[in-house]
Amino acid sequence: MKSAYVMLAAAAIFASAACNAEKGTNASASNEPIKAIKAPNGDWTKLVSRTDAGGYVMGNPNADVKLVEFGSMSCPHCAEFDEKGSETLINNYVKSGRVSYEFRNFVRDPLDLTISLITRCTGPDRFFQLTHEAYGSQRQFFETLQAAPADKLQSLQADQGATAFPEYARLSGLQQWAAQRGLPSAKSSACLANQQEIDKLVQMNGDTTTQYPEFSGTPSFTINGKMLEKTATWDKLEPQLRDALGS
Repeated sequence: MKSAYVMLAAAAIFASAACNAEKGTNASASNEPIKAIKAPNGDWTKLVSRTDAGGYVMGNPNADVKLVEFGSMSCPHCAEFDEKGSETLINNYVKSGRVSYEFRNFVRDPLDLTISLITRCTGPDRFFQLTHEAYGSQRQFFETLQAAPADKLQSLQADQGATAFPEYARLSGLQQWAAQRGLPSAKSSACLANQQEIDKLVQMNGDTTTQYPEFSGTPSFTINGKMLEKTATWDKLEPQLRDALGS
């Protein structure tokens, strides 16, 4: 397999391609409203696991409505969706047990892959928390990386191997950011060098475009396996969730 960096090198660090996608079809509404289901552990949002597809899913595994987001950590529109929609999605829908929410990384560039390695570093326990906080710090990562010395950036862009990811993390301030959130440098360094996880993230891109030929960018959403159309913002997604729930 080619190195992940080589496979992503054609993407610009701050590319807008494959971001703010508009695609898919509406989910069909059920005949009767789906009722809330009590969580056996008291809170469905505390139930998080890794999926066979490589994403992380939060909530009732048997929920009638299964929402999947395909998101990029370097996509500003994904960060905007997280800012405006994630709290309501989790509190009003996932906590009720009616909706499960899976996030699948779709990496667009080396910085995206670097951030993804960090947010996935602790596994299910803190994945959604770190992803949310990374979106909140996205602009900071961009600005810090852009402020790096030109020779350092040129050397980084010339690096064709996985050794580039620790350097992206250092120059963007990401590794320090992670340490401030309880992820020791030794742990984050190990995750940044995890070739199996790097390969998995690259594979997830191919799996997504193979399974959903209509996929054209991030953020994208499916409800019960069906790609949604013109649904890249919370105000467009929520009505389709309500339709799927019959409410």
